[in-house]
Amino acid sequence: MRTTPHPLSIGPFRAYFLARLSNTLAQIAMVVVIGWQVYDIARETMTIKESAFQLGLIGVAQFLPLLVLSLVAGWVADRVDRRWIARGSVALEGGCALLLAWLTYTGGISLPWLFFVAALLGVARAFAGPALQALAPNLVPAAVLPTAIAMSSIAWQGGSVLGPAMGGYLYAFAHYLPYAVSAGLFLFGLVMLFLIPPIPRAAITGNMNPWRQMLDGLAYVRRNRLVFGAISLDLFAVLLGGATAMLPIYARDILQIGADGLGHLRAAPALGAVVVAAVFAVKPLSKDVGAKMLLSVMGFGAATALFGLSAPLLIPVFGPAAIGSDFAPAALLALVSLFVVGATDMVSVYVRQSLIQLHTPDAMRGRVGAVSTLFVSGSNELGEARSGFLAALVGPVVAVAGGGVLAIGVTMLWSRLFPELRAARSFTPPEDLEVIPKETQP
Repeated sequence: MRTTPHPLSIGPFRAYFLARLSNTLAQIAMVVVIGWQVYDIARETMTIKESAFQLGLIGVAQFLPLLVLSLVAGWVADRVDRRWIARGSVALEGGCALLLAWLTYTGGISLPWLFFVAALLGVARAFAGPALQALAPNLVPAAVLPTAIAMSSIAWQGGSVLGPAMGGYLYAFAHYLPYAVSAGLFLFGLVMLFLIPPIPRAAITGNMNPWRQMLDGLAYVRRNRLVFGAISLDLFAVLLGGATAMLPIYARDILQIGADGLGHLRAAPALGAVVVAAVFAVKPLSKDVGAKMLLSVMGFGAATALFGLSAPLLIPVFGPAAIGSDFAPAALLALVSLFVVGATDMVSVYVRQSLIQLHTPDAMRGRVGAVSTLFVSGSNELGEARSGFLAALVGPVVAVAGGGVLAIGVTMLWSRLFPELRAARSFTPPEDLEVIPKETQP
């Protein structure tokens, strides 16, 4: 007999789940098409390496607003109604989708416009990330928070599974359609966010200086070695091992499977993540969580390296038949590798987010969430920039495979630097969480 409610039986969390699913579906579809358009437009006048450099710049364009605004966004998430922050962010993303739909439909799309919209999306994500992360724990009892995190991950990864396919197929039919459909999905997500009622939460205490309060989030993360180790491991592992920016290059020039194939490549890791998240939603992870997170990140690096080498490994065996279609051997190996990438990354995300949320007091969740968002986005966007710039120097295969190997090395190093990660047996937080770091208390 169930002694605690399932998160989806709680109305506000159900609305949150649907909002996250629709918003993610729209967001990922847009990101896929933006990357494809950037690379496609660049390839009209540039070489592969020069076009890869443009993909790296898109990562920088999305990351810079996060870098500048994250501390402010975290402070705002702890001072302002988190529902309204999320609503405003989703509305901005919907506006971006409408703008790109119009520009693409009228033939006015260009690299400058794509970079401008990418930066606006970075602004929206800077505020949405900490607000949504901090809002979720307020919607469910603490006892079911790990399950709620798994369900939230299912929403995110479910959108990540369908988003690339939706973006690729709609783009193949009419270039403006992915953006138009994304705008409608953002509108639905906005409606769902308006269904979440006011949620009481803890107030900020201690030093009331706004800048000091912003820095409190950084200070708390630095002092809590378990939280700091989990966040920084994700930063460096994905920064070095992330391969998302290279997928358009693999789809067009290495595996030669086109825009539809790009949708499959983007969907494969998300499908792996959904499978793992679904398992955790039914049977939450509870034992040796730290060691399992470390092993999963090592698996992430190994699978990334195998994806990078998919074509070089199989072309000598199968010849030209190894590439050129979705069912070619190299394409199949790439898809399986990316599925494992997503599955192992989901284990890491599940453990990391559970540890962060349960080991952070509610009054600081916005600011700590902002630090987490900055680190995660830094790993994603800067990882894309790193892989794009490195591919411009040494080629995409070396950039991807080498990054996977480096991710394994970082994980081994972190297991030594942060023994707290290896020692984490469960998600149980300490009985008394320190709300304000000692050195910042008045």
